[in-house]
Amino acid sequence: MSELVTGEAVALELRPARLPSRALAVLLDLVAAMAVYVAVTVALVVSTASLDEAAQTALSIATFVLVLVGGPIAVETLSHGRSLGKMACGLRVVRDDGGPIRFRHALVRGLIGVIEILMTFGIVACVASFVSARGRRLGDVFAGTLVVRERIPVTRTGFVPPPPPWLAGRFSGLDLSAVPDGLWLAVRQYLTRMQQLDPQVGGSMAERLASDLAERTGAPVPQGVPPAAYLAAVVQERQAREARRAFGSDAVQTAPSAAGSWPNGPVGTGDTPAAPRPAVYTQPSPRPREAASEPSGWERPAESPEVSADERPGTGFVPPA
Repeated sequence: MSELVTGEAVALELRPARLPSRALAVLLDLVAAMAVYVAVTVALVVSTASLDEAAQTALSIATFVLVLVGGPIAVETLSHGRSLGKMACGLRVVRDDGGPIRFRHALVRGLIGVIEILMTFGIVACVASFVSARGRRLGDVFAGTLVVRERIPVTRTGFVPPPPPWLAGRFSGLDLSAVPDGLWLAVRQYLTRMQQLDPQVGGSMAERLASDLAERTGAPVPQGVPPAAYLAAVVQERQAREARRAFGSDAVQTAPSAAGSWPNGPVGTGDTPAAPRPAVYTQPSPRPREAASEPSGWERPAESPEVSADERPGTGFVPPA
């Protein structure tokens, strides 16, 4: 990923295009341009057969410049950096600050491209792309542009397990404003894959993430709460706050029962909470401890002064008003 900073001091994460995809896009553009050039040349030869040799030579040079140089410049300008080959490969030319290119950017790229692509058969462009940290050729360097990928492969998001019911609503007072997005992503990735990790490795990762999260929030991890359960509870609290901001303070999200079912139907999984339903949660009947099914490593801690019965509001999660 490449971090670009816009004029409004906003950091953008863009994925620069690799050399193979850029080479394929240039090849497709050259094939299309050569096809147009051959067709225009044949039409001019037929229509200007009565002209002298000097006039025909001048028309040939003008056709070469207009089609093979002016054509790509016009296409990139009108399409804001998406030529035929780039559209086929899912690429786009953008400015260094992430904005769309203009005529001057396309003009510089096109003029320098004649030297480093057409006259040297792309050797100079390939060498410059290898040397550049972001894969830019000389035309991109002088024009202040970057070729990025528009189509990113979509990966299937894993299921983030909910926290144990006895932690519902316990972290409603945490200040989550200082937690960076990178830490949220790391916590979410751990929660979706913790069942696939070695218990010892997963435990150390959970402790490290819980320590980092507690340092950012300014509140230590409560004594007796497993790190994985703490992470899941804080993530659920963040999702609840996002739901309240999106749907209003009256949005009430019901919590799953001990068996994992929801009394009002399924809700969304992942980081994006489903639309809240104005329904009342029904308290499930108590069951013996042996029948309770909680994720591995999230067992209820022993009774201690820090975790009293009043601090465990049943088995439902109702976001505070």
